[in-house]
Amino acid sequence: MSDRTPAGQFFDAAIDLLRRVRDEEADAIEAAGTLLADTVENGGRLFAFGAGHSSLAAQDVVYRAGGLAVMNLLAVPGVVGVDVVPATLGSALERVDGLASAVLDSSPLRAGDALVIISLSGRNALPVEMAVNARALGVRVIGVTSVAYAAETRSRHSSGTFLKDHCDIVLDSKIAVGDAELTLDTVPAPFAPASTVVTSALMQAMTATAATALADRGIEPPLLRSGNVDGGHDWNGRVLDRYGDRIFYRH
Repeated sequence: MSDRTPAGQFFDAAIDLLRRVRDEEADAIEAAGTLLADTVENGGRLFAFGAGHSSLAAQDVVYRAGGLAVMNLLAVPGVVGVDVVPATLGSALERVDGLASAVLDSSPLRAGDALVIISLSGRNALPVEMAVNARALGVRVIGVTSVAYAAETRSRHSSGTFLKDHCDIVLDSKIAVGDAELTLDTVPAPFAPASTVVTSALMQAMTATAATALADRGIEPPLLRSGNVDGGHDWNGRVLDRYGDRIFYRH
């Protein structure tokens, strides 16, 4: 029997979305994971970027037990989660033209690297400009976004385009415009967003694909272990030293 509690409805909605991205985005996930594996094999570095709550899924794959040690966070001050006060400033910064250029100009990104850009709406200036400028540098770009926004909203970038229009590979999170899965007659606004659950799952699925692809090629993937299991710190120390020239969260 279906659980009609709000919690049960949310879990059902999240599970349905996870099933959709598993089935409908399988080819894109495979392509994205392969791109990451190619980059690692060829000596490139990996970066992830997201603004606001989209940054949470980016942070989840950086310095992560079971994750790739060479995945780095491309941080933009003021938009990393809700780290700025007032939080509304973070939303405003996403709309500022030129901010992505300033960040990339001072970042270690270079030709041959790969950048995962996460933006639920994909409509703001920051993620669009980040993708455009990164590709101009010779960086391969993977976009994780909800394609529905491009059909139902207007771009806030001067080009009128969305993140999805400037990526080598796009992963569609299938999240409905507004990012809230539940409605109730007695509640004036929709609630219970699922974008973080789904986007994080897409990121981990992509990472798992990359690690497996490397292993299939006879290359040991640079994976980190939990520091809370015996031997974990020693293992991680060896991996971090071996790939130190591709890791930027240690300095």
